[in-house]
This record gives sequence, structure tokens and C-alpha cells, in this order.
Amino acid sequence: MSDNLQRGALPIPDLAYTGTVTYDATDPDTHYPPIQPIRPPAGAPNVLVVLIDDTGFGASSAFGGPVETPNFERVAAAGLKYTRFHTTALCSPTRAALLSGRNHHTVGMGGITEIATSAPGYSSVRPNSCAPLAETLKLNGYNTAQFGKCHEVPVWQASAIGPFDAWPSPGNGFEYFYGFIGGETNQWYPAIYENTTPVEPWGTPDEGYHFMADMADKAIAWTREQKTLAPEVPSFTYFAPGATHAPHHVPAEWADKYKGKFDQGWDEVRKETFARQLELGVVPADAVLTARSPGIPSWDEMSDLIKPALARQMEVYAGFLAYTDHHVGRLLDAYEELGILDDTLVYVIIGDNGASAEGSMHGTTNEGFTINHMNEIETEQYVADHIDELGTPSSYNHYAVGWAHAMDTPYQWTKQVASHWGGTRNGTIVSWPNGGVEKGGIRNQFSHVIDVAPTVLEAAGIPEPSTVHGVTQRPYEGTPMNYTFADAEAEERHVTQYFEMFGNRAIFHKDWTAVAKHKDPWLASSHGLDDDVWELYNVDEDWTQSTDLAAAEPERLAHLQQLFLIQAARFNVLPLDTRSAERFNPDIAGRPQLISGDTQTFYPGMKRLSENSTINIKNKSWTVTAKATVPDAGADGVLIAQGGAYGGWSFYTTGGALAFAYNLLGIAVDVVRSDGAVAAGSHELRAHFAYDGGGLGKGGTVTLFAGDEKIGEGRVQRTLPFQFTFDETVDIGCDLASPVSPDYGATGNAFTGTLDWVRIDLGDDDHSHLIDDEHKLQVAMLKQ
Repeated sequence: MSDNLQRGALPIPDLAYTGTVTYDATDPDTHYPPIQPIRPPAGAPNVLVVLIDDTGFGASSAFGGPVETPNFERVAAAGLKYTRFHTTALCSPTRAALLSGRNHHTVGMGGITEIATSAPGYSSVRPNSCAPLAETLKLNGYNTAQFGKCHEVPVWQASAIGPFDAWPSPGNGFEYFYGFIGGETNQWYPAIYENTTPVEPWGTPDEGYHFMADMADKAIAWTREQKTLAPEVPSFTYFAPGATHAPHHVPAEWADKYKGKFDQGWDEVRKETFARQLELGVVPADAVLTARSPGIPSWDEMSDLIKPALARQMEVYAGFLAYTDHHVGRLLDAYEELGILDDTLVYVIIGDNGASAEGSMHGTTNEGFTINHMNEIETEQYVADHIDELGTPSSYNHYAVGWAHAMDTPYQWTKQVASHWGGTRNGTIVSWPNGGVEKGGIRNQFSHVIDVAPTVLEAAGIPEPSTVHGVTQRPYEGTPMNYTFADAEAEERHVTQYFEMFGNRAIFHKDWTAVAKHKDPWLASSHGLDDDVWELYNVDEDWTQSTDLAAAEPERLAHLQQLFLIQAARFNVLPLDTRSAERFNPDIAGRPQLISGDTQTFYPGMKRLSENSTINIKNKSWTVTAKATVPDAGADGVLIAQGGAYGGWSFYTTGGALAFAYNLLGIAVDVVRSDGAVAAGSHELRAHFAYDGGGLGKGGTVTLFAGDEKIGEGRVQRTLPFQFTFDETVDIGCDLASPVSPDYGATGNAFTGTLDWVRIDLGDDDHSHLIDDEHKLQVAMLKQ
């Protein structure tokens, strides 16, 4: 597949013409070679990488799970199941490693972007010496596109003004991007970007909108256009749904397919899944089903009151994964209709980490309860009473920890726990019918997410570049998997791999792993790193890490601990960082801040501004002022809104009156209205919130003004101390996505007068210093 192009230095240099130059173009000696567009080597395949979110090894039917995923199995029938493929235990790091071919600390993503520090392994900034795979493919002639979740953009760059160096397009090498930037999104009301421009969904949930279907539509449309306009150009498509990350949003008919399928509880589901895994051969016949991880309750410990809601949580999750599989199938159908599926290297990576244990012990109808430390409101009775809302636009739901553990069958632990396979082992499927990949086989060689990029380059016949845009490149740290495509017995080549996340750490070397779990996913760090207990497993004889041999093999354990430190030093893992408070103070952590100060002015047309890009009004007094003109006929509509139906506030006019609404997690909406309609003319309309003080999340008095005239007053009984929502935004002149107030709908709520500007001014009574530092870490972790 080689050619004469010098592909080692990218971009491929334009070579000057060195032949005869004539005076007259009609001279017979006039000759110039035709323009030759840069193309990949002959035979380079299309590449489709599908990365599912927050899905454990034991969820999909392709690997013995209880959720039917016929399209994942369709890819497996055309290719190979990899039973020992690994991720980093967390989303941002896995994605950064996947798209760079380097370990996550090498590319600065030792954690999520929200807790970045200035240490090289934790900065969330990919060095320009580690050019992403998409950039390398693009510069070699591929067309490139990304759909769905990103969560690789440093928080101080995650706004509509960039810079866009770390955005999918243009910074990460994708020519087209359609998706969301943060760790999760509301599937019914998503915060979408097209390239670097915020765009709105085509409809509402009532009109049939769901982001999973929308992103599949966009990917299909892009693929059809690309093959119509440039059929000879191979494509690289990265398809990364927000599914199955919380919120678990799915049309009810998909969840209803699983009614009654999980009434037996998570302990029995683990046993049933393990039996199917043995039958499928995705674990060996002598594998052991590990015991329930400490701290996770048994099904029998759960109360009868809440068990129906717990079962429904899993029905909704199963429907969500099945729905996701369905839309992946639609994309595969489009490839087949275009006649390109057999010429496409397909990766289906079923999870960027283990299943998520971030939904509390009894699950939640709204993650806002957990993120705002208000779990006492969401009692078991509350969860039971709201069972019918799970998965619908009226919820922001997540399942209980026990289900996460069951979805990681047969392994210990879950997402975040990089020490054990439950956090890092994800079932992966690879097919390429015309590329020599065996059909319907199983591969047990060790592999890691950093292996994907070198595998793609080897399949395309493209060398790793030595320089990109003039910068000398750090070599890929992954191992190409191509050697396994046709040989099930090929000797394993990826023989050493470290793992680390929040102090949870491990080292794999040949037939052994040494592991140290530092913290549970639902708890903060409570002790020093040197107090961690190391475990030792023979992975050749103990597939599931069920028997700890540390006491029997102390010398081997010591050798592996030493090897971990060597790898940690080599790949920027050191210094290990389990801090919480310091990482949330940008000045101490050493990361830039996008917004600072005590005032911020907004203008009409500004929208989809995240909480990271707007001033923080929580736990203090503050004032919002809008310069607006009310026409003679009066005005209705939103002046400014933050958040949505699951939590937020809005300043608006309704029926001609001025109003302020505060939404407490969808449980209660306090609305203060003016005594009468606002008169026609130009006004500075103002709402002053006087915080009660005395701690976090307290209430306050709202006073409404038109100019200096007081026109209304009322109470907000309680406020949100930490975060309004995960992805709903500040919008000026309207309230996009779900509505904060019941006074208006999700659409048609734009202000009908003339709006000049809106300003927020903060008071000097900030109580944020009272926030528990460990809870700040929990807040950040729920975002990824």
C-alpha cells in the first residue's frame, strides 16, 4: 500500500516544479504534470470508531449481558470480539488516549477537564507533540468527522469564543463536528454544537426529538454526502453517543420492552450474565464470578418499597442501550447501502470505562439532588412515587450502584476504579471483511485504548509522523492490534500497561497484575497513598482477579510495584494527585479561569453559555438588570434564564407583568410577580435577590423594580448551592431547551419587546467558602 509520497513530515510538503518553463503556453515543450490531490495509500480503508459511554463489560448481549444489542452482534459476526480490551476507567482520559494513541497522562488528561492542574499529566492540555489521529489522517487525505460526545476541551476554552485548539473541529483534526462538549447532555434537550457554533435541536420531545436519533441522522447524512462527492476518498468517522451515560433518557416503548426482566435484582442478574458469558466463551471455562464489591448493598438489603423503582431504573437503562444499538445499526445500514461496509475498519468499543456507580445506593430521578447535596429530599418514598417519570423528559435519572456493579460482571468494581477490571475492561468488537479480519472469532490478547490509533495507521499504510506542523512528535505508546486479525494464537505484544485514576492504580505485566484501590467511586479520599493495600493477581490463571496472591508472592508484588513507579515516572503520572480542595481553586491548581470578577454583562443573541462561562450567583446576594423597551401593546417573554426544568432561574415578563422564577430541582418553582403590568417605554428592569445567609443553599427575598420604582416582592424558600444543571445554559432574550418556569413553554418564549443588554452584579455576602471541599470533587465527578 506504499506510494512515493513522503508522509513522515506533515503536512506533506508541496514540491516545486523543476522542469522546463516556456515563454508561451502553446509551445510544444510546455508540459506540467496534472494536479494530484493528496490521498491515502491505495487500499486504505474507511474507519468507523463507535465509542459507547458508561457501559460495562457485562451489559451488552454481545458479551453475555442482559441487554439485546443485535447490531453490536452483527459487527461481531463480521469480525472479532476482544475480551481483554481496556480503557482508563474514566471518560475524558479514555477519549484523549483513543484519539492520540498515547497514554492519558502523556496527553495531559489524568482526570477530567474540570479538575485540571498545571502538572503536565493533569493539565487537560494535549501537547502539540502528540498530534491526534484525526489530524494525521486528514493530512494524509482522509475526510474526518466526529459525532456526539467530546469532553476533552479545557474548561477555560469551553465557550463559543474558544480558542478552539482542543475542540474536535478544528483543533483535534475533524473537518466536521456535531455534538456536545461537556461530559453529558440531556438527550431530550441537548446543548449541541455544529463545529464551533451552538445550534438548536430540530424539535422538542413532544415532536419526537431525541439526541441519539439526531446524531445518527447527522452521521448518516455526512457519510452519504462524503461518498457522493468524493467516493474515492476514505473517511474516518468517530461516533461517540452520550448514551449510556446518565441521564438515562429513552422513549418509553424501548424501556417497556424490558418490563419485568430485572425484578430478580442485581445479584441474580450477575449470576445469569456470568452463565451466558461462559457459554459465549468471552470468559474462560475456569473463570470465577467475583464477590460483590465492599460497600455495595445486596438486592435483599433493599426495601420492598423501592424495589419496583430500582427494577424500572434498569429497564430504562436497558432500553437506552438497546435504543443506542438500534441507531448504530442505522449507521451500519447506511454504510451497507453505500457499498462501503466491507471496506471499513469498524471498532465498536462498548464503554469508555466501567458502568457508572455515581447514581447513589437507591438511584435518582434527578442527578441534581446528588450534585447539590440534597439527597435528603429524594427519599425512597420520593423515588418510588416518581417511578413513571424515569427516562422521560420529566427526569434526569441514573440507576443505583448495584446495577452498575451488575453491568460490570464478572469483575470487581466499576467506573473510576482503575485498579480493577470492572473499571477498565470493556468488550470491544473489530471488523474489516476486506482487510483480512477473521469473521466470528474471539481474541484474548491484551489490548488497550491507546492501541486503536496505531492499528488504524497500520491498516491504512500510513506511517506515524515524525513531525506535524513543524513540531517533532512523541511516538505512539500503543501497540497495533493488526497482528491478531487473522491469528487467534498470535503471541501477545502489548505486555505492559499501567492504570491510574484518582489514586486507584495498577500495573499489568505479562501474566500478572498488581493493584491498589485508593477510594470508592462514591466516597472521597480518606487516607494517604502509602496506606493503600496492594493486591496481586495471576491473570493467566485467574481471569477475573478473584484470588489475591499478595501474601503468597511478596517479592513478585514488590517487583510490580517498582515497575508501576517506573511507568508512572515515564508517562507523567507523577505526582499522584488525590487532592480535592486545591484542585478546585484555579489559582492553586494553576489553570486559567474564563470568568472572574463580580459583574458580567450579556447582550441579545448570546445563548448556550455554560456555567463555566458565566458568573456564579449561588450562595450570595445578587442583582439582575435588563435594559429593555416595552412596546405600547406590552411585552412577554424571557429576558434571561439559566438552567431549565430540573433546576434554574428565569427573569421574564408574562401577561405584561415582570416575574422572577426559581426552580428547585423540579420539585418546587417559586415565582415572584410584579403587582401590575410594566408600562410601555424604556426601562431598567431589575430583580434583586437578598440572600438570607447562614449557610449554603438558603433562601432569600426577591424585589422587583422598574427603574427605581419597586413593583413587586416575594420569597424564594431554598436555592441550589452547587450547580443548576449539567448542560442547560444561560440564554439571553429566551429560554432554550427545557423551560425554567411553568409560565411559558419550551418554545415561543422569546422576549417580544426590545432588549439592549442584561447585567448581573454580585453582592459581597458570599457563603461559598462553607462548601465542603470533598463534595466539590463529587460534583465534578458527576459531570463526566
